[in-house]
Amino acid sequence: MNNTLTAIKGLLVGHYTDLEAATGCTVIICPEGVVAGVDVRGSSPGTRGVALLNPVNSAPVVHAILLTGGSAYGLDAAGGVMRWLEEKNIGFDVTVGVVPIVSAAVLFELGDVVHKVHKPRSSY
Repeated sequence: MNNTLTAIKGLLVGHYTDLEAATGCTVIICPEGVVAGVDVRGSSPGTRGVALLNPVNSAPVVHAILLTGGSAYGLDAAGGVMRWLEEKNIGFDVTVGVVPIVSAAVLFELGDVVHKVHKPRSSY
């Protein structure tokens, strides 16, 4: 029995892992748009587009939710999700094209990323 997000009709789920950098991301795509909400906690939250989830704002739905690693740097992955959605013509029609709404949240795991990817300089 499939009791994962992929069991929900209309949702697409993708994931990427970068083993060298020890980070990755998961995206939940809602081609028809979906009403979403959020509860942001923690002393240093990293988010993008979550204010749109407030019911008093004008965007009634989101087209994707991104959960990513890489601290604030990881939030850039939302741009790639937006490009993919735009290529598929998923988003709000704004006459000159579509604007996909992508909300994102990030985890801080840079301690591992910095040690694996960014080599310390021996001298300055």
